[in-house]
Amino acid sequence: MPLRYATNIRCERGDGYSVWTMRNPWDTTAVLHRYILRHKAGTELPLDDAAPTSVIDVPVGKAGVATAVHCGLLDELSVADAIAGVCEKEYIDLPAVARGLADGRIADFGNGMNPNIERIMDVGPDVLLLTPFENSGGYGRVERLGIPIVECAEYMEVSPLARAEWIRFYAELFGVGPAADSIFGDVERRYSSLKHRASAATSRPRLLTEIPYGGQWFVPCGQSTMGMMFDDAGADYVFKDLPGSGSKGLAFETVLDQAHAADLLLVKYNSPQPLTYSQLLADYQPYSRFRAFREQHIYGCDLAHNHFYLQTPFHPERLLRDLIILLHPELMPGQQPVYYSPLAQ
Repeated sequence: MPLRYATNIRCERGDGYSVWTMRNPWDTTAVLHRYILRHKAGTELPLDDAAPTSVIDVPVGKAGVATAVHCGLLDELSVADAIAGVCEKEYIDLPAVARGLADGRIADFGNGMNPNIERIMDVGPDVLLLTPFENSGGYGRVERLGIPIVECAEYMEVSPLARAEWIRFYAELFGVGPAADSIFGDVERRYSSLKHRASAATSRPRLLTEIPYGGQWFVPCGQSTMGMMFDDAGADYVFKDLPGSGSKGLAFETVLDQAHAADLLLVKYNSPQPLTYSQLLADYQPYSRFRAFREQHIYGCDLAHNHFYLQTPFHPERLLRDLIILLHPELMPGQQPVYYSPLAQ
């Protein structure tokens, strides 16, 4: 089955099964995982010991889901009833999950990095949807349960549409492939239309993102999905030449040296109170040396009050719209961003 954008996953179809092969995003010569999705019982399968392989009978009936974004995706695909357990429940702002947790249909597996093994065993999910990380050392005791682990590595894709196209893999796990084709087709059309609109811009404002956390300023690398989206939105992203497809932690002084003249700064935060210029200055005086601070061109995304991470990974067109409004308001007259708003004084 041809995938138009995704580079880290491919699909081959057989009689009564499909094989989905994930490339290791940190070592592109290796396979991260191979999944054989069996659609018909008794089907002869092309087993191969050359790579880590999981056989999964589909559609999946019960799933343990470690992240809010994948809970949101299953909800959009109308298969939220298959969610049998979740991690980090406090970050999952979905009515379907809240109801399930309240009436006991969905179990709380606890911390995503160290889930409650006994509770997982009690639930007995068909699969566990977990996020892989480079040099993490694997999944510890969870791996020894014998439950197939679906490695959710779409965040390491090379473009926003490539990441979003993984919806087709997740949908096939739950037997709703046509729904995913319809959703992704709409995402692709809207994203391409917005990208074309941004190409008409006559300027490319210099853009910086994020603020320091834990002593480092984590910025998207140039070939990350966010780095590519900044380019599609018509930005001159300050760290576009930073190699890699993830994020990289830099010292404050490094960012200040390279990005002090950025025209806009976009920040995300999670706080009961809105972030302000005064608070930034109180946290660290050198923020005043950034042009975006002095000219009050900082926009904040309040994660406590919007669904940024729940919505944008598989709907990049929504975030692209915000970026174009902020970077090129003349191209989107009268429109307001959904996720970002100007910082108050």
